Amino acid sequence: MAETKAVESARHALVAELSREVADTGVLQAIGRVPRERFVPEEARQFAYENRPLPIGEGQTISQPLILALMTQALRLEGRETVLEVGTGSGYQAAVLSLLARRVVSVERIPRLAERAGRLLADLGYSNVEVQVSGERAGWPDAGPYEAIIVTAASPEIPAELLDQLAPGGRLVIPVGSRTLQELVRIVKTPRGAERHNLGPCRFVPLLGPSGWPDRAAS
Repeated sequence: MAETKAVESARHALVAELSREVADTGVLQAIGRVPRERFVPEEARQFAYENRPLPIGEGQTISQPLILALMTQALRLEGRETVLEVGTGSGYQAAVLSLLARRVVSVERIPRLAERAGRLLADLGYSNVEVQVSGERAGWPDAGPYEAIIVTAASPEIPAELLDQLAPGGRLVIPVGSRTLQELVRIVKTPRGAERHNLGPCRFVPLLGPSGWPDRAAS
């Protein structure tokens, strides 16, 4: 019981910290409901509610909570959307999205991560999330178009393949830039074309595959 209270206290403290920079109360409430400690390796659970990224294996990380919150806020979700997440990773972002959208389709190119995240999300009861192994496919066109797309790895440019999967009026949030430093960008698909809004600097692991860098560039 003491450990549970400590975890709850740490989660509430993190949400309070995020609220200084995140205005969307729905996003903050969702983060307050998702057990981040379940999405990190056991040896890192003591750091689960610190506002920083953590390694999850396979050369990947679980995003810093502040960045995750700002990206989710930028999607401007109202609860009716089908959302595509590119880069499942631990599954934590998908869990947060599941509380804010009607349906979440999350794709991951590393089969072991996809299997682990899919199993955990199911065990925790996030029934409106499906995890797919994308391979070399960009996104998941089969379930599109999407009202919102979020990319949790950095691309050198806005992927045309993902814009094609975005519904009219839809929002794409993605880090764009070099392999070491990027700008967080929101793209809104309008009748006049794609409108770009820069949201601030960030740093993500590189997106590999057809919408990012080739595998050999990350070695």
